[in-house]
Amino acid sequence: MKALFISYDQAHHEAVLAILNSCMQRGFTCWEQTQGRGSEKGEPHYGSHAWPGMNCSIMAMCEDSRIPSLLERLKKLDAERPMLGLRAFVLPVEQAI
Repeated sequence: MKALFISYDQAHHEAVLAILNSCMQRGFTCWEQTQGRGSEKGEPHYGSHAWPGMNCSIMAMCEDSRIPSLLERLKKLDAERPMLGLRAFVLPVEQAI
């Protein structure tokens, strides 16, 4: 099992949910307002007067076999609108209850 952490511009929210749904990824936790700044380019998302954009973040516990398809679809979504920003990270899950 792997943990998939996705952080993305709020404009991507419905598309990210659709990707999770289409890959049969049912379980996840969503934080609807997260702040951040990309490591390479793009504008900060601070929810302030100067930087009004906001991010969303999702953590999903996934079967290993689902990860490649999820990452492929998320990468495609990011490529369609690269200035919005979308990042995904895969982490090992050692134990769960």
